[in-house]
Amino acid sequence: MVLDRDRQHLDLLAHDDEDVCSAPFRTRRALLEQLVADAPPVHVTPATTDPAVAARWFDEFEGAGLDGVVAKGLDDPYQVGERTMVKVKHQRTADCVVAGYRTHKDGVGVGSLLLGLFDDTGVLHHVGVASSFAAPLRRQLVDDVAPYRADALRDHPWREWAGTDDTSTRMPGAPSRWNATKDLSWEPVRPELVAEVAYEHLQRDRFRHTARFARWRHDRDPRSCTYAQLEAPVPIELRRVFGG
Repeated sequence: MVLDRDRQHLDLLAHDDEDVCSAPFRTRRALLEQLVADAPPVHVTPATTDPAVAARWFDEFEGAGLDGVVAKGLDDPYQVGERTMVKVKHQRTADCVVAGYRTHKDGVGVGSLLLGLFDDTGVLHHVGVASSFAAPLRRQLVDDVAPYRADALRDHPWREWAGTDDTSTRMPGAPSRWNATKDLSWEPVRPELVAEVAYEHLQRDRFRHTARFARWRHDRDPRSCTYAQLEAPVPIELRRVFGG
């Protein structure tokens, strides 16, 4: 049996001496289910052809930490190096305080905006970043944040992040969990700007993935940007996803 992880989604490529790459997905899936049926703790993710069931899973399984659902063509063969699946993720928006930014890796423009939300005690926590801007927007954002850079560190809520042992507030300068050598230096701005961003999923009290900038909210009071606006999925145990 030869398996391909296919970017976190198992697929069967061969069994014994038979290459099954050209077989339709429905055939490969059925064979995979047979092969792992008696091989705990290997589990095959649930699958359905009923749109109503898929819609219910889309809503319920988010509480187990899953991004959404994946759709594959039942008649599609396996295509090496190609992502033929479609990931359907949750899409939500939130208004966040912009309290700093990082310069783009090419040295021109804003690479990412540092986003914050206030908790119930009035503490501003770093909840993630908005990035992946097109080049014209990167340059425009430099001009947008420029008026808020003067004296930004004087009363900045994250001014003591470097070298602190206090983990009660999420800070933007902690080492990257993916790349310890990555430059995470940032430029503070006064936390007076509010940006509407699109996000997919929450992991505890942070955006799990990079958020996407939508627009400035000059009509919004930064102090009103709290966790209360975020939709929290109802937690469920992962074993419910796999049926026990």
